[in-house]
Amino acid sequence: MKIVAAMSGGVDSSVAAAVLKEEGHQVIGATMQVWPPDGPSRAVEDAKKAAGQLGIPHHVIDLRDVFARKVITEFCREYSLGRTPNPCIICNHDIKFGILLEKARELGADYIATGHYARIEMAVDNGRYLLKKGADRHKEQSYWLYSLTQAQLRHIILPLGKLTKEKVREIAGKLQLPALARPESQDICFIPDNNYPRFLKEHIPEAARPGPILDREGNILGEHRGIVFYTVGQRRNLGIAAREPQYVIGINPEKNAIVVGGRQEIYRRELTASRLNWIAIDKLSQPIAVSARVRHRHREVAATVIPVANDHIHVWFEQPQPAITPGQSVVFYQGDTVIGGGVID
Repeated sequence: MKIVAAMSGGVDSSVAAAVLKEEGHQVIGATMQVWPPDGPSRAVEDAKKAAGQLGIPHHVIDLRDVFARKVITEFCREYSLGRTPNPCIICNHDIKFGILLEKARELGADYIATGHYARIEMAVDNGRYLLKKGADRHKEQSYWLYSLTQAQLRHIILPLGKLTKEKVREIAGKLQLPALARPESQDICFIPDNNYPRFLKEHIPEAARPGPILDREGNILGEHRGIVFYTVGQRRNLGIAAREPQYVIGINPEKNAIVVGGRQEIYRRELTASRLNWIAIDKLSQPIAVSARVRHRHREVAATVIPVANDHIHVWFEQPQPAITPGQSVVFYQGDTVIGGGVID
């Protein structure tokens, strides 16, 4: 098969390309140039080196303009609304498995491959493509892919889904891939120094205005630096004196205020979500028992998902969950299979 391997220059994507070539496929390396906006990135240079060492052709796809429109603009908009977004999920759906997949078809390939630790299988009973957890539970990345559609999943190959990170590094060592010396990639590629406050202040200064810190009764306890610098569950850098530790329990963009409370107040047993995508089922027509994850690194917990009007769902957890955060994604599982997910309201 002719396959375009999305290469970031890191170990995982380089080994994914190597595995496919070893299996006898015709592999073409492709790197999305999305950041920085004014010059070449290290990812492009590292990917070129890896492709050269593997003996496969390599293309650079300049997606900086569309990435800025679809990912960075949405990221900033969500923060200005007091939400905490997941830009990688938007990028996976719209850019990596959207536009890059289209580019792969232009290169004559029917499939695109990435270095994600997840698996795609076809259900024998109904022919649906299923997204499943990767074999390496420490690196498992199905959470980030829940928004993929059936039309996308049928053209995606995930060569590392059955491998562990240890095995991947072993393969990279045997092939002497230069990526082996590269550190693990950042979660957000366009904030490489992880300085969210600086980035947000530069891009949405209007949302970096000081405002009141309130308790649940509306009493003013202090002043915050700007709502974009806070997220639900945050304890540090509040700058207020209290008899017990205080946590952000809500953000009110209309009042330019953050609301704080004690630790017990960050726990909730329910949420609503929208912007839904279902993978294992066509749609949700009745309540379903699942295990749910409200952030990538949170453990899964038993929950019931209930459909409500206007493409929304209500999720009820068996045990209260900490820091359920608007803008983050809630993803539903049954065993290893991703049922679907949505964005927390």
